Amino acid sequence: MNYLHWNEQTITDFSDKAVSNAYDAGYVFTRLGKGKMQQTRSIRINLSKFKLSSENRRILKKVQDLHMAAIVLPYSSYDWSIGKLAKDFYENKFGPGIMSVQKIKEMVTDSSKSNFNTILRYTESSLVSFSICYTNKDILHYSYPFYDLNAPKDTGLGMMILAIQYAQEQGLKYVYLGSLQRPTDTYKLQFSGIEWFDGTTWNTNIEEVKKILSDIV
Repeated sequence: MNYLHWNEQTITDFSDKAVSNAYDAGYVFTRLGKGKMQQTRSIRINLSKFKLSSENRRILKKVQDLHMAAIVLPYSSYDWSIGKLAKDFYENKFGPGIMSVQKIKEMVTDSSKSNFNTILRYTESSLVSFSICYTNKDILHYSYPFYDLNAPKDTGLGMMILAIQYAQEQGLKYVYLGSLQRPTDTYKLQFSGIEWFDGTTWNTNIEEVKKILSDIV
């Protein structure tokens, strides 16, 4: 799976200000190595403008038994089943070879190699789901979610909405939701306060980016 990007950089300054400035310039952290960032058609939510829509509330009602906890990495409770859960999820969604058990282990247990500092752990009955994220005092980058393929239909979207609510409650400025690179990414556009990076600036024209995505083969 090729990841849309226009530029790359490797940072050595991991202060909140430096990282937030890089995200503001359209860059996001990757799993390619410590400090590795790529500039992409990033999408974010301006949390000062975010309000739950009726559709958001409908999803939350469907996953009302889903509970989230934010845990600082490295994750001391890691075991092989977490890596296998991620590998199976990404293989089913995007094909073989997308995510390995070893890479997941590295991302959540080895801060010398990983850019991510938080794992969101979701529980619902006997099912456990995760999202590997970066967060600081200003931003949350919601990334690398994975869950049991037998989980209820709206689990993935419910996880995202709970993360957005959490970030707003923490007083953060933005939630970054990765990039807009495939037609199927339009589901990220359903939230209020959406902005997307067009290569130069942050754009709020949703119809424009929908057209861009619809033209992608």
